[in-house]
Amino acid sequence: MLIFRWIVMMLLLAAALCFGFYAGTGQAHYRRWGWVILKWTLIAAGMFFAVLILERL
Repeated sequence: MLIFRWIVMMLLLAAALCFGFYAGTGQAHYRRWGWVILKWTLIAAGMFFAVLILERL
């Protein structure tokens, strides 16, 4: 559980850095990478919590 939290936090930090680089440089590929990282982080987190909820049922 602790490892998963660290991984999610690092991925969210990476997405934030990508958006920060986009804001600083204006290069679109940073924004695209930020959205990709954010999207897959949220998908993985959603699946993780779905498994936790299903285990409780």
